[in-house]
Amino acid sequence: MINKLSESDAGRLKSYMQNTFERAENFIGYPIARDFDYAELYPLLRLPLNNIGDPLLRSTYDLSSREMEQEVLNFFADIFHVPENNWWGYVNNGGSEGNLYALYAARELYPEGIVYYSDATHYSVQKNIKLLNIPSIQIRTLPSGEIDYADLQGMINLNRSKPVIIVANIGTTMTEAKDDLSKLRSIFEGLRIENYYIHCDAALAGVYSALLELKPGFDFRYGADSISISGHKFIGSPLPCGVVLIKKNHKDRIGRKVSYIGTVDTTISGSRNGHTPLFLWYAIKCMGVEGLRDRGITCLANAAYAESRLNEIGVNAWRNTDAITVVLPEVSAAVREKWQIATSAGISHIICMPGVSREKIEEFVQDVATSLQVDPIPYVLA
Repeated sequence: MINKLSESDAGRLKSYMQNTFERAENFIGYPIARDFDYAELYPLLRLPLNNIGDPLLRSTYDLSSREMEQEVLNFFADIFHVPENNWWGYVNNGGSEGNLYALYAARELYPEGIVYYSDATHYSVQKNIKLLNIPSIQIRTLPSGEIDYADLQGMINLNRSKPVIIVANIGTTMTEAKDDLSKLRSIFEGLRIENYYIHCDAALAGVYSALLELKPGFDFRYGADSISISGHKFIGSPLPCGVVLIKKNHKDRIGRKVSYIGTVDTTISGSRNGHTPLFLWYAIKCMGVEGLRDRGITCLANAAYAESRLNEIGVNAWRNTDAITVVLPEVSAAVREKWQIATSAGISHIICMPGVSREKIEEFVQDVATSLQVDPIPYVLA
């Protein structure tokens, strides 16, 4: 039994909790849904749920949520149109781990391959490439944040004897740009590249893009070999989590049997969180496909509203087609601090996630309008 906190530490915890709840009220700069309620599951936090090993196989460690995890995987397998009887996946710690697993599988498939990724790709990809020691080439991007296909074609042509491993962004971090798999495959065909692997990093936009059938298509029907999403973003979770799906014939090169856990070690981590699959399972069961579609439609409508309102006050705000991310010139330090706004290379953005109301958007717009009165130049030049 853990002893109770001291009076001093209890006071610190109370102060931290109060401040954190207050900061959560102004949170529109990062892709995190905040409208979830998993109170019905909280009693299970008293148990050490661990989905160690392969999610599709039993383990002698039976305090797990494997059954629910399998239902979560089947749900995503359905919306991403996995190849019949040739897919596998697991619930992990988030999109970064999903990217790592996909690159690991791609390296095992093509040991001589080169990874191509755009300069708008999530930072986890560069880190994962270093961890896996894979040769790589960074590709320029178009003004929207989409990969520069001409630059990609030129770089592949210079190395056409090597297999291609490409990370396609289905929603970049700052502008939510989406790379077009049909254009990627057209490049491969034109250069007669036979050995290639396409991984789709769909951390934020993957779920609603698939459910709303937004263009360009990116699922397994369009040529994906693997897809990773984050569960704590569009769906929402108190703990970071994600899902990676991959063609089973690619995954079969990975894994070994471990006798004392009674299963096969096929994932990146050994022990895996048994609570996060429950959160995703609960959300999917409560909302269903239609509820998740409506969630996406609401986010897109709110993003259009935010873009329009910012334009009305003289801010050069914009967004990519069917994006819930609204890009604007770098906001003032005061606005950035209050609203926790991600900023890079002279631009800021807000993301109209589930839980971000129009009232909050309006409050943000008014704060920007106030800052315009102090220094209007940055907002209108970018």
